[in-house]
Amino acid sequence: MKTIKFLLLAALMLTYTISTYGQDKSHYMPKFAIKTNALYWATTTANLGFEVGLSKKLTLDVSGNYNPWKFSDHKQIKHWLVQPELRYWLCERFYGHFFGLHAHYAEANVSNLNILGLGHERYQGNIYGAGISYGYQWILNKHWSMEAEIGVGYARIDYDKYNCGKCGSKLDSGHKNYIGPTKVALNIIYVIK
Repeated sequence: MKTIKFLLLAALMLTYTISTYGQDKSHYMPKFAIKTNALYWATTTANLGFEVGLSKKLTLDVSGNYNPWKFSDHKQIKHWLVQPELRYWLCERFYGHFFGLHAHYAEANVSNLNILGLGHERYQGNIYGAGISYGYQWILNKHWSMEAEIGVGYARIDYDKYNCGKCGSKLDSGHKNYIGPTKVALNIIYVIK
């Protein structure tokens, strides 16, 4: 909890203490940026992304997430995820409003969460799908930016269900089709010109 509070406080301080990069942004056309999503860190998920400019209004964003941790009572949200996204910027790349088309693929091993109908069993499997997103990016100064993004879409979840988090005979196999939020981000970005 202290880590979450610290990350949120740091993000707010960064937003309010760094001056913006000026009003005329016509010369500001970065080519590459690296980023991290503060919301994923709040779930103890390490993540890193990069974004590259393809044209004046198009970029390709690719993010990767990894969570290897196991918590008390055999609770875990172990997973790795890759999520590429093609973005169309309404003004110019790396500034302002954008719309995205993203795909996602993950392998997960989740147990003992007792939320969203998961109960105390362990689920292991693959998640894949696609979606659309909307976001906005603020330029804080020459190299630092911040963006907020939300996306909705489809995910196919193929899973095996086991008895419990540590032990486990296989109880069932199945799949679920999910439609809803597929991406949420509050990214802190370092821009490389």
